[in-house]
Amino acid sequence: MRPSRRAVLTAAATAAVSTAPTAAAAPPHHRLRTGFERLARDGYALLAGQKAGVVTNPTGITREARHIVDVMHADDRVDLTAVFGPEHGFRGTAQAGGSEGRHDDPATGLPVYDTYLKSGRPLADIFTASGVDTVVFDIQDVGARFYTYIWTLYDCMEAAQLAGKRFVVLDRPNPVTGRAALGPVLHREFATFVGRQPISQAHGMTVAELARLFNGEFLTEPVPLETVTMSGWRRSDFYDASGLPWVPPSPNMPTPETALVYSGTCLFEGTNLSEGRGTTRPFELLGAEGIDRRWAAAANELALPGVRFREAYFAPTFSKFQGRTIGGVQLHVHDRAAFDPVRTGVGLLVTAKRVWSGFAWRPDHWIDRLTGSTRVRTMIDAGADTDEVVAGWQEELAAFRRTRRKYLLYR
Repeated sequence: MRPSRRAVLTAAATAAVSTAPTAAAAPPHHRLRTGFERLARDGYALLAGQKAGVVTNPTGITREARHIVDVMHADDRVDLTAVFGPEHGFRGTAQAGGSEGRHDDPATGLPVYDTYLKSGRPLADIFTASGVDTVVFDIQDVGARFYTYIWTLYDCMEAAQLAGKRFVVLDRPNPVTGRAALGPVLHREFATFVGRQPISQAHGMTVAELARLFNGEFLTEPVPLETVTMSGWRRSDFYDASGLPWVPPSPNMPTPETALVYSGTCLFEGTNLSEGRGTTRPFELLGAEGIDRRWAAAANELALPGVRFREAYFAPTFSKFQGRTIGGVQLHVHDRAAFDPVRTGVGLLVTAKRVWSGFAWRPDHWIDRLTGSTRVRTMIDAGADTDEVVAGWQEELAAFRRTRRKYLLYR
């Protein structure tokens, strides 16, 4: 990574003191204000005299569960003229790998443009055609490199720069805290929409911090960027400390507990095992035909911090093994502060391969796209244990952590 080339404009951040949550009980809800709340409280001064378009989805809500597009559209102090929808769509009607296409929003009449799988000049042309002066981003992330909304952020920043637009990011909490970056760092030759640039598998940043990182390290030409930070959020806070309602950012991210395990167990998308899609506990239930109690026993023997594994049987209603009863494990996180999702995901891969003769990687080696290189797959195939695999990425992770530190906004 090259050093930062340009200072990034940000709105002032204020940090409120809060109590870190424990595994035993939810913490009291201190008064967190999201970036949108602070923007609205200031009378949308940051958007004064600008035609604004918002990149958002169903997570872009107030604490009263009103969508920010509906709120802004009804307020004469802001000139909202367009909406841009990511994967799953602006109102969230599409499943994984889908979007809503170009349409007019029935509730507001605003034109909705589809950004999914668009980048560079084609996306810049959409921003130009929309007539907006400023592109605003407000989407809830879940803290994992392969969750596509942060790459929608990156693509929209790049396209806004090409189109000569301002870019404003309204910040929201990282639901699994911002304490640490974890896991392997993407190698550039494995860049896809589940990882455009070399960041770690669990990045430990908010979307505003990521925007600063993208602008300072990765964009060829920085976009005129402003971030509206939260007040009342600390890096140690889990989502339930926010007092905000949880809206699933995508159909298979139903709860904050899903987000807690996702940066590790999503690796099973790269195997022939079910990652729990089609169940009420996606990414917490994992399994396949022919797996029995031996997997849970082997996983528990690893004594991974903060988590236990239960022998489980389930029948997915869609995706892998649809309608068939399969065996596997359910993760039970009992100490979320100690839990390491990436190490846990690797440990589960190692033990699944050891106890189930049917284990296989997806033929397209999708696991390499998820982990960011061939290292995890080839080490596990060579018989490496969990600690050996994790040790393999520590040097590159340390380098990313040093770079990341420059762009953090909260304590």
